[in-house]
Amino acid sequence: MNFKFFSTALFIMVTFTVYPQENDLTGSLYETYEKYKEPKLNKRRIKYQDLQPLIAKYQGNPKFKVNVVGKSIEGRNLYLISIGTGKTNVFLWSQMHGDEPTATQAMFDIFNFLDSEDFKSEKHEIFDHLTLHFLPMLNPDGAEVFQRRNRLGIDINRDAISLQSPEAQTLKRVRDSLQADFGFNLHDQSTYYNAELTDKPATISYLAPAYNYEKDINVVRGNAMKVIVFMNAIIQKYAPGQVGRYNDDFEPRAFGDNIQKWGTSAILIESGGYTNDSEKQQIRKLNYVSILSAIYTIAMNNYNEIPLEAYEKIPENDRKLFDLKINNITYDLLGKAYRLDLGINRTEVDKPGNFDFWYSSRIIDQGDLSTYYGYKTFDATDFTVKPGRIYPEKVKNLEDLKKMDISKLLKTGYTYVRMENIPQDLKESPFPINILGLNYKLPGFKMEVGINPTFLLEREGSIKYALINGFLIDLSTDEGTFKNALIYR
Repeated sequence: MNFKFFSTALFIMVTFTVYPQENDLTGSLYETYEKYKEPKLNKRRIKYQDLQPLIAKYQGNPKFKVNVVGKSIEGRNLYLISIGTGKTNVFLWSQMHGDEPTATQAMFDIFNFLDSEDFKSEKHEIFDHLTLHFLPMLNPDGAEVFQRRNRLGIDINRDAISLQSPEAQTLKRVRDSLQADFGFNLHDQSTYYNAELTDKPATISYLAPAYNYEKDINVVRGNAMKVIVFMNAIIQKYAPGQVGRYNDDFEPRAFGDNIQKWGTSAILIESGGYTNDSEKQQIRKLNYVSILSAIYTIAMNNYNEIPLEAYEKIPENDRKLFDLKINNITYDLLGKAYRLDLGINRTEVDKPGNFDFWYSSRIIDQGDLSTYYGYKTFDATDFTVKPGRIYPEKVKNLEDLKKMDISKLLKTGYTYVRMENIPQDLKESPFPINILGLNYKLPGFKMEVGINPTFLLEREGSIKYALINGFLIDLSTDEGTFKNALIYR
């Protein structure tokens, strides 16, 4: 038996045995989530304007205190939303990076929960012992264009010392004014992280940041570790094996490291990937459940009983996931047949306005990828790569293409069509075939890192699968997850 796995599983069992009340609360939060989920925030690409009517609702609610505590570089208000009367201050901030909105959405789910008449005894404990302070969307300028950095072009999370940006200044000022006992630093991470030595995505990753190069553990950092262990046990219940732990090397410019140093128990939470959850709505739910459960255990002071050594048992973060991994594909090159593994990722390209996106896929790596994993893995043993061809007849427009039997085109070896009238505002092909402009010259096919993965898979002289812009389609059933192909003008 894997001792590391056994130790973690044993600790999870002990945690839920020692704290049955929290376990009951966690289960109830998970089961009733849809009642509190904020319906106006249902996509990842949220903007400042989406939050304003929701914040206004709490400005008029006597349970909450809403204050403008700063402004972004472009003049957008930074709000602090507070509730509770307890002596212990818990400070939660999200979207320090503008393209990391999962926890921002979860915050508004939490507000709906806190505003409800349900779970009265639990909320009585929370409000009597804690005062909760939420700063959603610290980087609204970045959120406006769905980018990591702020309008100044800097990473706010590396501005804790210089405090060059007003957003960083606000975060420091609020933390200092509250002298917060606990701080939840809420982020998103790449969906390509996995839990170390497993094919499981790191759906949630944690870190209790170090406050010095020696990585010492004092009471402040120790408390953060204990709360993380508690939250890990919760996530394991709903996404088993899908938790990672960040390397804790000290970063002297980072807010988490400095907030720990300044006396606030800093808990970094990163929302990663989850199968078939591109909008991260299941991960949003896990944020809601685990953060509320953590808040409750802080209120009850039960985290103190958790052994520190359990923190190190959480697997480290690794980055060995692909959107699609193809194993043992045969590729003919210069008269010889070679076996390759392919690792393929689908990059999101924002549409105008940054409200939506399309995919442009690339081969990220090829060769022996036996130590890597895929959200989807396809065994291509006995399949040979067959480059796709351009359909010989020109298509006038999208309507004409829509009328064509695209599955038949793929089965007969065509992965591209030329179109006379491509709409100027159309950035991607909505059909599983790539569109070429009349004068576009398609380069010769060469399997290499960096190319768009569009080709066919042949077995015994028959085309069985099509790979179009990184999406694998079974041509016997026409099944496969597909969003878009590409347009080459």
